[in-house]
This record gives sequence, structure tokens and C-alpha cells, in this order.
Amino acid sequence: MIYPKIPLAQSIIEICLAKGITTIIISPGSRNAPLTIGFVNNPAFQCYSIADERSAAFFALGIAQQTKQPVALVCTSGSALLNYYPAYAEAFYSQIPMIVISADRPQSKIDIGDGQTIRQENVFENHSLYNANLHEDVSIENDLKINEAINMAITQKGPVHINAPFEEPLYETVSELSVEVNTVAFANATQTISIEDVSEYATIWNNSTKKMILVGVNDPNAINEKIIEAFAKDESVVVLTETTSNLHHDTFINNIDTIITPFTNEDFENFRPEILVTFGGMVVSKRIKAFLRKYKPKHHWHIDSWRAYDTFGALTKHFEVDPNVFFDTFLPLTESTQSNYFEQLDAVKALRKLKSDIYLDKIPFSDFKVFEKVMQSLPINSQLQISNSSAIRYAQLLDIDPSIEVYCNRGTSGIDGSTSTAIGAAVSSLGRDDKQTVFITGDIGFLYDSNALWNNYIPKNFKIILINNGGGGIFRILPGHEESPVFNTFFETSHCLTAEHLAKMYGFEYSIASDEASLATSLTALYAQNEKPSILEVFTPTLKNDSILLQYFKELV
Repeated sequence: MIYPKIPLAQSIIEICLAKGITTIIISPGSRNAPLTIGFVNNPAFQCYSIADERSAAFFALGIAQQTKQPVALVCTSGSALLNYYPAYAEAFYSQIPMIVISADRPQSKIDIGDGQTIRQENVFENHSLYNANLHEDVSIENDLKINEAINMAITQKGPVHINAPFEEPLYETVSELSVEVNTVAFANATQTISIEDVSEYATIWNNSTKKMILVGVNDPNAINEKIIEAFAKDESVVVLTETTSNLHHDTFINNIDTIITPFTNEDFENFRPEILVTFGGMVVSKRIKAFLRKYKPKHHWHIDSWRAYDTFGALTKHFEVDPNVFFDTFLPLTESTQSNYFEQLDAVKALRKLKSDIYLDKIPFSDFKVFEKVMQSLPINSQLQISNSSAIRYAQLLDIDPSIEVYCNRGTSGIDGSTSTAIGAAVSSLGRDDKQTVFITGDIGFLYDSNALWNNYIPKNFKIILINNGGGGIFRILPGHEESPVFNTFFETSHCLTAEHLAKMYGFEYSIASDEASLATSLTALYAQNEKPSILEVFTPTLKNDSILLQYFKELV
């Protein structure tokens, strides 16, 4: 076996191995050579080389998103480390485990004018679960810091940073380890909640006739079926989900904006819940957030093992436990309450469905029409990755087959790494569940993260559906839009670029669609082609999309 000669590098690698951290994403560099040598020469590690650090970090995020296990990132010193920050922040807010291991100059070389040196210690402090600032020499103190960082990533589900200073020479190797590492087991306590903890809340629940359950980003199959059925049977309960909630039942409302956008003030007052129960991650719908901030519930309970955001300014209780554990204890204490809360909303849902179908049948080719057809075309039992901005918002308005798993970087809601995340997720599925991964993105998000395609590991069956409307179309539907050179250049980012040459350069199959007929033909061909990754670029009319979407909400009444 080949090992790096530097003992500190040996310690980091051996502790990672002992902790089961075996997926390593390496961005090529010189200062991180000791770590690279150790990781790639040990067959226990699965190593990937991704040159662009920002893409590498989102690629790692996609893998960790799927495996629920920490992925380690390794980079050289200097500004390379800063390029991890967007994905690091996303991991923090999405509660995805990530371990950043940065090589650094020795402390004596910082701030004296040496090349590729910045102040790397604590650089992620505002969004980090733990920062292990190591010393050059091997020590028990260093080992404990490395252990603590990895343990935190595993148990608290988030990003940690290990900063390791290495002095030259960096490339020397040895055939035997010169260190004996110390490992510290992490506490993996079973989560419980007692009847005493929830009994007073069950009393409140039983005395309420309007209960709303709002589910944010949620893993597929995360909630037990008997809990879902209990929600569905209670006539005093309305369950609101989103595409990213991955929670399905015929009685649930899965397109919130379609339901509530046409509401009058009287409708909103009638819809105001007495109890709001939330679980899962971030909520996409701005309208439901605005509603609950104005028409606050008397009680807001959030159920999450780690965090509770007071999103609506009404949080009264945080149950620090897994939702299944909570409801398994809580639901047996509840009683059915006579109420027409669900019945009223279910009638609205039926009306909106009728009006929505009528409207979609008559609209011309546009972003909305494309999303309708694309969502209908998705292969069953596939994985859908969606970029942020317009793409995720259109997806919220349309039904999706319950067999399809949906993911989106909603922690920070940025467009910066959606493609890289989708590719990482697709790579993760290879040999694990071999799910077909489809990525839907807008043109600005795609262009912004085009280095995601600079990746030697993209599966042959990976599909990108790129909806190109010539700019940041979401800005056209926001208040304050007006057609002007300033708007087109500095808000919408108007352009005439396509993905054709990128596809050729990176070896993707490329096709286009620009009307409903060519879209149907192209989608069929897209899913049939599995010899190499594919991009289907769909061109839509820039100036019509916003009016078609805004008119939709007017015709739902």
C-alpha cells in the first residue's frame, strides 16, 4: 500500500476510513497532494476527480442527498476552498452531511504574501456545524478534532470543515503507516417521545376543528403509510404538500398556489387553521408563506430532529424528534373531530382541477405548456431533479406520478449548482437502485452551472430537459417588471445562447423542440436513447410566457 509521508495526512485518511467515509471528491491541486495520494491509492475509497470546486461540491451534495451518508471533498489551498461555499451553505440549510477537507499552508506562511494563501481557518463559520483547525504535527488533539467533525456530520446531518496545514515536500510516499490514530465513537441514540410529552397537545388537537399539515422538502417514503392514512381520514385535517414533499394521497392538496391564489380575504379567513403542523424542509410556495404570516394560526408545531424555523412568526412548539416517532405516539391520543374544514377545501380543489384542465387545453406553446407535457412524460419510478427559479415553481402547479422521486436544492434556493447536484445524484444511483434520472432546468441555471458537464462520470441514461426562454423568465412575473434595456440586461439576463456546442464538446446527445408536435416526438426519442447522456433543448416564446402564467390564476375561479 502507498501512503503519503506526511503523518497528518495519514491521520485524516485513516480516521475517515475508520468512520466509513469512503466517497471522496477530489479537486486537483498541489497542496492537497498528500491527501490525494492517500485516498486514491487505497481501494477502500471511491474517488472522483472534479476540477471545478464549485461543481465538485454540488456533485458531492447530490451523492450525499441520495445516500444520506457524508461525502468528503478535498481541495488545495487558497481560493479553491471558497468555491465550495455555495454547496456548503446548501448542505447546511438542507441538512445534508458533507465533510470539506482543505489543504492549507502552514500558519507561518499566512498573510506574508505567499501565493495561494488566504485565511482558511473558520472560513465557513456562519454555516458550519463544526470547524476542525488542525496543527501540522500529529497529536491526540488533532485526532479528536477530526473525529468530532466527522461525528457531527453524521449525527447532525450537515457540513463540517477540516483544515489541514501541510509543508513541502508534498509528494513523498511511504509503504508503511507512521501513525496510530484515535477514533471516538459517536452517540447514535434512539429517538423517543413520551405520552406525557404530547398529551397536552393532543387535548388541543382534539378541541380544534381546523388543522393544517404543511409538508416541505421531504425524502421519498419517509412517512409511514398508516400515518398518511390517519391524516386522510380526519375531516378536520387539510394536508398541503408540494412536488418536493414526495408525499402522496388522493385527499392531499399538492398544488398549493393553484388552490389559494384566487382566494378573497373572506376565503383566507375561513382557511385560517387553528393548528398548523409542519415537518420537512423548506417550503417553495411564497403564497402559502404570505398567507400564514398574515392569517396566523393559534398554534404552530414543527417536528424535526434538529431545527425549527419560525417561518410564519407563529411557532409555539418544536418537537425535536423524527415525524414518524412523533405521530406514532401522538395519533393514538387523538379523536376524530366533526368539521367541514377538509370538505370545503376538497370542493375548491375539484373546481380548480376542472378550471386548470380547461385552461391548459387552450393555451399555446409556452413554458407552462412545456411543463405540462414534460411532467406527464416522465418515466415511472424515475428520479426527477429540478433546478430553482421558474422550473420548480411551474412544477408545483402540476400533478406528478407518485412513483417519481423529486429533488431540488431548496436549502438556499440558488440556481448555482442544480446541474452538478443532479449529476451527483444520478451517479449515486448507479449500482444502487439504477433509477433513471431526469433533470429539468431553465436556460440561466443551466448556463450558470455549465461546468457541471465537465465531469467524466455522467451516466449514459442521464437526461437534461433544458427549457430555453431566452433569459430569466421568473423576473417577468414578479412585481415591478417593465420592458426596458435595464430590465432585459440586468434582471432578465436576455441572451441568444443555446446548449448545442456545449453538448457537442462534452459528448451529449442533443436535440431540440420548438412546438408541441416536436416536443412530443423529442421526448419519446429522449427516453429511448441510452447510449450516452442527452440534452433536449426546448425553445419557448420569451414575451408570452409571463402573461400565460398570470392569466392562469385569473381563470381558476
